[in-house]
Amino acid sequence: MKKLREDLIKLLKNDARYTPAQLAAMLGESEERVEKEIREMEDKGIIVKYTAITNSEMITENIVEALIEVRVTPKKLKGFDAVAEEINRFEEVRSLYLMSGGYDIAVFVEGKTLTDVARFVSDKLSGMEGVLSTATHFILKKYKIEGQITYKTDDPDRQIIHA
Repeated sequence: MKKLREDLIKLLKNDARYTPAQLAAMLGESEERVEKEIREMEDKGIIVKYTAITNSEMITENIVEALIEVRVTPKKLKGFDAVAEEINRFEEVRSLYLMSGGYDIAVFVEGKTLTDVARFVSDKLSGMEGVLSTATHFILKKYKIEGQITYKTDDPDRQIIHA
């Protein structure tokens, strides 16, 4: 059961468009067993969502994305989870992670303009109780998303030169 689950997750992470019939054929399992395992993983919250990975540079809609490093004071008796719950409520937030190192929380946000992201940081995030500091990093280009290369050079024979 554990091996089937791991194999299914690996295949679905690679391409969530596989049908249960295709997955069953690849894994040498029955379609019913594959469907049951997928349904159980969805019910338990192991599989949270199916989504398309897009290259935003190829889409006409302009979106500004940023990574915001946040240093916080954990809430008494509730820790970082309480702060994360508050940050989660903002519609601009796309992803949120507890981190080790120089900052505590990594917040990935989207806005229509640089000003939208700046306003989010100054008006919403920085003013939250317990937020000590923020550092905003705007995403300029995505070379690889979830293991998929999104950027290709025009010249396939171009060689990388190391200095």
